[in-house]
Amino acid sequence: MAPIDELVAAHRAIPFASGSTIPPERGAREDSQHQAMASGATRAEGAGNRATVEEPDRFRTCFERDLDRIKHSKPFRRLAGKCQVFIAPDNDHLRNRLTHAIEVAQVAVSIARPLGLNVALTEAAALGHDCGHGPAGHSSEDALSPFVPGGYHHAVYGADVVLKHLNLCDETVDAIRNHSWNRPAPLTPEGEVVAWADRIAYVCHDFEDAVSARIVGESDLPDAVTDIVGSTRRGQLARFITSMVDVSARAGAIGLDPTTADALAAFRQFNYDYIYLRPAAQEQAANVIDLLQQLTEWLIHHPNHIGEGLATDIDTDEITAHAVRYVSGMTDRFALNLAVEHLGWAPEALPRSV
Repeated sequence: MAPIDELVAAHRAIPFASGSTIPPERGAREDSQHQAMASGATRAEGAGNRATVEEPDRFRTCFERDLDRIKHSKPFRRLAGKCQVFIAPDNDHLRNRLTHAIEVAQVAVSIARPLGLNVALTEAAALGHDCGHGPAGHSSEDALSPFVPGGYHHAVYGADVVLKHLNLCDETVDAIRNHSWNRPAPLTPEGEVVAWADRIAYVCHDFEDAVSARIVGESDLPDAVTDIVGSTRRGQLARFITSMVDVSARAGAIGLDPTTADALAAFRQFNYDYIYLRPAAQEQAANVIDLLQQLTEWLIHHPNHIGEGLATDIDTDEITAHAVRYVSGMTDRFALNLAVEHLGWAPEALPRSV
């Protein structure tokens, strides 16, 4: 026990314990967490199941380490410069890919915590779920697919390429890789929560952003949505989250009741019809694909411009993989600026979705 006069405090020494308390280390914290968890929740054990074996942390569980690694990573930070729906908008209040990830994590944790699931795993997967997205929205997947064997999928690419260097636990990687509904089911209930939370979050906040951008009006949302979950994002999130917790607890599996699930599906369909697939959005998507494919081709032929530059003795397939990795990591503005600088694009011809 250190005497209080040996303590350096930021402001003043504010006692919180007797001074003789031994901080609970990871093993004791794991035991405490396990006792409070639901029977099917994912347990943290030691250093976790990782591609490269590591020593356990003294205080943090394996999933808490994953959460910290994602938060401190460059791919996560760069999400701030990647759009959610609207490319390089002048309105700073519109979501970007980072704020989307944070909102997904908020929704996912709000579901996982009362269900007794592993909160750290849930939050880690939610924050990392979109780190594989390229610049300028989902159109980057279509742009980069010709250069990737089997095509480019942001969930798979994020889990297997972008975040590989973090050596995350297998369960975290699986939840990120399979959060999209067109992917196989995640292996854990926490991964399934993230899949639902992603859809709930983007459906609600993309509509709110579209209203702010004056693409749709608040009163345009159909009765099939508003009669069930209301017309405000706050109320909608509350209904979706509460319904998920209630029905999942009763069923012993992750899901929504049919009525609320139908409202979510109707909400998503409205967004596709009037926001994502509106003619102006499709026109800009084609523009994005053209730009990013031209940029990738240019980098393949000028590999000295890829990051710090590539060695000259690697084959074309390896150069292509590096070019895709470089482009996928770009922020919207960086990609647009390179198109002007290296491809001769006129600034007024660059993709803009608002």
